[in-house]
Amino acid sequence: MTSLIAKLMVVMTMSFLVSNTTVFAKETEEVKQETKKILTAAAREIHKHAIGIGLGQTFLLGNFEKKGDNKIAADLLYTYTASYSFDLLLNAHISTHEHKEKKVWLRGYTMSIKARSYEFDAFSPFLLGGLGFYMPQIKDSDGKTSDPKYTFGFNVGGGLDLRLNSKFVTGLIAQYHYPFEIKQDETENVSGSYFKLLLTSMYMF
Repeated sequence: MTSLIAKLMVVMTMSFLVSNTTVFAKETEEVKQETKKILTAAAREIHKHAIGIGLGQTFLLGNFEKKGDNKIAADLLYTYTASYSFDLLLNAHISTHEHKEKKVWLRGYTMSIKARSYEFDAFSPFLLGGLGFYMPQIKDSDGKTSDPKYTFGFNVGGGLDLRLNSKFVTGLIAQYHYPFEIKQDETENVSGSYFKLLLTSMYMF
């Protein structure tokens, strides 16, 4: 009987130790993940501002597609790190697209929110969306050019950031821009949209 009781005590003790070891390992892993998140957030907080450029293809869509060709263009970028999960992204871009005797001018000044849910080592995928001011113009084959007028619009997209070191971040942005229609008196109304696929390079300070 004494031997049986001793065996039961040993089994219970081993079960208790295994259970506690598993819980401890799980808690340790959670602590490591939380610590990594805090350290990453702290590192991002040091550099709240970043400026850079985006270089890539601009694809014309809708009515713009009929009046101009796709082309490579550059964007001016600025980001402000608001928290671990959210950045403010400001974008300014100007480009001219010609096709035969037709032409499209694109001007945009947008503000977007970059939302990231997690970071994997130096990689950080994100979604973005926001609003902005646009001044698209078109010229028809008869030579008539639309009046330069600002309009409101929105943008949506996503991308990936790769942190190279404490100062430089490179990445990829895919962003869709939709300026609202602009009414015209002497030419057709200005309407259309465009899509940008950009390689980005940012300097943090």
